[in-house]
Amino acid sequence: MSATYTRLAAVTPSDLAWRVIGLLNLYRLLAPLTLILLHTLAGAAWGVNPTHPALFLAGCIAYFTAAVLLIIARRLHWSSLRIVALVNAVVDAAAIGFILYAAGGADSGLGILLVLPVLALTLLADRRDALLIASVAALAILLQQALVDVTDGVPPGSYGTAGMFGVALFLVALLTWPVANYLRESAALVRRQEIDLANMAELSQYIIQHLRESILVIDADDRIRLINESAATVLGDRNAYPEALIGEASPRLQYLLEAWRQREADTGPAPATDQTFVAADGARIIRPHFAPLGSSKPPPVLVFLEDTSLINERVQQSKLAALGRLSASIAHEIRNPVGAMSHAAQLLAESPQLSPEDQRLSEIIRGNATRVSTIIENVQRLSRREPSRRESLPLAAWLEEFRDEFCETMQHPPSALIVENPDPGIEVQVDAGQLRQIVWNLCENAFKYAATGTQPVAEIRMGRMSGTQRPFVEVLDRGPGVAADSVERIFEPFFSAGKGSGLGLFLARELAQNNGATLLYEPRPGGGSTFRLVFADPGRWRSA
Repeated sequence: MSATYTRLAAVTPSDLAWRVIGLLNLYRLLAPLTLILLHTLAGAAWGVNPTHPALFLAGCIAYFTAAVLLIIARRLHWSSLRIVALVNAVVDAAAIGFILYAAGGADSGLGILLVLPVLALTLLADRRDALLIASVAALAILLQQALVDVTDGVPPGSYGTAGMFGVALFLVALLTWPVANYLRESAALVRRQEIDLANMAELSQYIIQHLRESILVIDADDRIRLINESAATVLGDRNAYPEALIGEASPRLQYLLEAWRQREADTGPAPATDQTFVAADGARIIRPHFAPLGSSKPPPVLVFLEDTSLINERVQQSKLAALGRLSASIAHEIRNPVGAMSHAAQLLAESPQLSPEDQRLSEIIRGNATRVSTIIENVQRLSRREPSRRESLPLAAWLEEFRDEFCETMQHPPSALIVENPDPGIEVQVDAGQLRQIVWNLCENAFKYAATGTQPVAEIRMGRMSGTQRPFVEVLDRGPGVAADSVERIFEPFFSAGKGSGLGLFLARELAQNNGATLLYEPRPGGGSTFRLVFADPGRWRSA
């Protein structure tokens, strides 16, 4: 052990020192009370027969009062352990010396009361101070004995008894000092380890808080024990904090955690395909990964929160690059034959000699030619990746104009598409043309897949996210929704349920990202689908 830590343990009062002083204060409270009780109740039968009863009681009361004052003085900021030890030694020597004088001197046998204070204070002092403490105690015994000799006279041998008490106190100090030294070194070692552990804990906390990865620890009672800033942002700063219930911060995450625990115990059903949840800002899809900590049953769980939007963006970028290369090589070769087929079918349909069946076949040829041309146009638009030209757009007024245009173009009654909660105060920073294409694709899908009936086929809602105040637009329908095994794939290119090319949602998400927005899917409560377009933070683009 280094000498530095030993010196530090000797300079400032440690926990061990305060524990020893606390026990010594308890002794100071009990000893005078015991002497008073023995003198009052038993008297000479217990060997407590002071020559000066009034002084004896006054000395006991003074010693008790001094103990109380020392307990109160512990609240002071003592800068030196040596001062603490010497002050306590002087108080003990003076008080017990006075009691010894009132009891009749060393022959009363009460000099033994100094043994425990000397032993305790020696544990706090180095060798030099230990001998000084013993000297103060022995001097108090000799001085009181001299005072007794002057005032009352002493029988032969009384000085010898006092001397024996003094020698005994020196022996106690000398024999206790090695033990005290060992205890101080042990205390210094413990203190150094505590400092090292505290430093390691602070370092670990710093590293965890500044990790880009979002992590948190959940105990067996589903309470958050540790969470870094990134994870708190994902779950919401208001509800995600240490000691909070994970179910209050994110009910969906608690459900996934319980499902994972059941799978670990081999008692639960097979996991659902969708193992993700929406972040508190409503703009990210998060996939949790769980890992047990320790061997307890159930153990605390370390949770990594993975932002799937970053991974999906990289995957989509690679697919986009492949689409670009594909479109550049074959788009022209496909467009010309398709155009020729469409033109020929149109000319054929103008022939008066065609039967109704042939007319229907020509319409099928033209319809599919138009569909192929649309696919080619979408692929080329993706490959060009035109930059957005953002402008400040009043969202409510824009949605009203869009609804009228969409219903008129697609031949839907205005009641089939409802715009709910139009807030004239919401503005977004977006490319109006690209926003039109995004919402058009979403509404077209809503009509394509929605169930028909007397109720409105699709709804458009607008508002702000509760946590971040980011504006959003939702397109909702009451159709069959998306199958659980297809949720992760609906934004992939060419993935379709059989009623389209599979490029509409992919193109919509790409255009959303091009405008700093996020397009998400959620199943609608009660059946159907919800596609939510969350725009960029209005505070950021205004400051920019």
